[in-house]
Amino acid sequence: MCGIVGYTGSQPAQEIVLESLKKLEYLGYDSSGIAVLNRSSELQRVRAIGKIKNLEAKIQQDETVISGPVGIAHTRWATHGVPSENNAHPHICNNRVAVVHNGIIENYQALKTDQQAAGYQFTSETDTEVIAHALHQQLENTDDLLKALTQAIKCFEGAYALGVVAINDPETLVVARKGSPLVIGVGIGEHFIASDVSALLPVTQRFMFLEEGDVAKITRETVEIYNEKGESVERVIKQSSLKSNAVELGEHKHYMHKEIFEQPQAVSDTLEGRITPDQVIPSAFGHQAESVFEKVQQVQIIACGTSYHSGMVAKYWFEDFIGMPCQVEVASEYRYRNPVVQDNTLFVTISQSGETADTLAALQKINSTRKVAEDGVSPVPTLTICNVAESSLTRESDLTCLTHAGPEIGVASTKAFTTQLVVLALLVGSIGKVQKRITEEHEARIVRGLQKLPNLINSTLKHEETIKVIAEGFAEKQHALFLGRGTMYPIAMEGALKLKEISYIHAEAYPAGELKHGPLALIDEHMPVIAIAPLDDLLEKLKSNLQEVNARGGQMIVFEDEQSDLSSEKDFTVVKATTNVGRITAPMTFNIALQLLSYHVALIKGTDVDQPRNLAKSVTVE
Repeated sequence: MCGIVGYTGSQPAQEIVLESLKKLEYLGYDSSGIAVLNRSSELQRVRAIGKIKNLEAKIQQDETVISGPVGIAHTRWATHGVPSENNAHPHICNNRVAVVHNGIIENYQALKTDQQAAGYQFTSETDTEVIAHALHQQLENTDDLLKALTQAIKCFEGAYALGVVAINDPETLVVARKGSPLVIGVGIGEHFIASDVSALLPVTQRFMFLEEGDVAKITRETVEIYNEKGESVERVIKQSSLKSNAVELGEHKHYMHKEIFEQPQAVSDTLEGRITPDQVIPSAFGHQAESVFEKVQQVQIIACGTSYHSGMVAKYWFEDFIGMPCQVEVASEYRYRNPVVQDNTLFVTISQSGETADTLAALQKINSTRKVAEDGVSPVPTLTICNVAESSLTRESDLTCLTHAGPEIGVASTKAFTTQLVVLALLVGSIGKVQKRITEEHEARIVRGLQKLPNLINSTLKHEETIKVIAEGFAEKQHALFLGRGTMYPIAMEGALKLKEISYIHAEAYPAGELKHGPLALIDEHMPVIAIAPLDDLLEKLKSNLQEVNARGGQMIVFEDEQSDLSSEKDFTVVKATTNVGRITAPMTFNIALQLLSYHVALIKGTDVDQPRNLAKSVTVE
């Protein structure tokens, strides 16, 4: 949940790490800090509460010039300890060693007790400070910083990505990774570290991705990597296809707005090479995909948050289109159960980042117990749907399908969700095709629907001005209720989540048929009710549900198909959001309207759209 960066080279580290850190602010913005080893091998540190701009201002106000060729920096999402300057990273021990950390040290309390008994003084409430003291303890016995780190991490339980500098080795940066992402950027006569590739795109496009358990010693000219067994290993240098302007705002005021409007292109990119004019291509999920899909009898989807909602939509598709059982569960609950997973179950994980801690733990739980058949294919094959090629989920899954959404900086997910749905539609079509559960005609309809989707999204985006006007009615609202039926129920859930995330309005979603089982008690003139009304076989049922709301004075806002004909209803505010949508494209198209509604409500409320309070983009801790 935190962002870390580091640099070793010949240039001043301060400017490089601060500019890189800004690209990671979406990972946490409770506090930030920087530590630089100056040319006299002294540690200089500045920390500040709040966003990185506060850190920059404090540096400018500080009379001490921070200058040196080696540095680390951190932007924090608070876990242990309130947001404060003392709890901000980097943490330093005895002016000798400095550390930045993403993750949680679960046994920090026991380590802290031992370290206090040994005479170490604590100045923070964080779990990270025990890392700094543990490193110092090791440096009392060795001048080798890498050796000190390798020994120190043996006592840590939990997850960590670490960046460490020390005065005894002033040109070196050492790192370790377990359960939290970390990449090394490769330059000419310089190297970088970061939690995410996006932070380093302005300075390099060449990266090494550390594996679980790796430790590394990095100087301006060399990188030495050792695996969890202590063996020297090579990690392939990969060229990123992303451009630095991919994470720039351009003409948009917020990343969320930019990413909403990038969705037509994101959908096109996700489809490219995965369909023909009338067929899906199962091999898009991997060269083994067809042999895996032949044996699948049921699907288990595991995800969190927005990704969970995409899985909920897919459940309807699997059951309706190809008659295949599908279960969808929240990863944070699933990982602590003792689930019964039958053979021939396709185990699907969905994550934007591929580093979501609970989802990764659920996958590892399955991997630790499953068998491998004689043909090398497990009776419980795993598939991840993800936006990051070199993520932990992709490395630990049998099959992978990348969403190709491009960088998503706004904390509230938009285009990642839409492209997840596109991939899930391709998955349903591919399994149906391989198992002959769908006809060629049905397959062609799915493909043609997906081909229409970019234009359908563009058409919905044209309703932005109408949605702006509707958003004005939310200025003083404290609560909202979202309704849908069928696949529109999880879309209603996603709409409620977006409104909560960025406007701080309490919102709930219900299947419209459940109104009479409790939620109707909430309905009055102060409660806006947002309904999604596609032209489908549940429309008439939905109309009856909406009349129940109307009869009790509720404020009705309906996003409908042009042919749904709810606009004639008195006291309904209706947006004819789209038309000519099918059962595949309807959820994605109507969701665009809800994204725009949440965005413009947040603008009116004056909240921080891209960095809402208490949240972070990638949830890499429990």
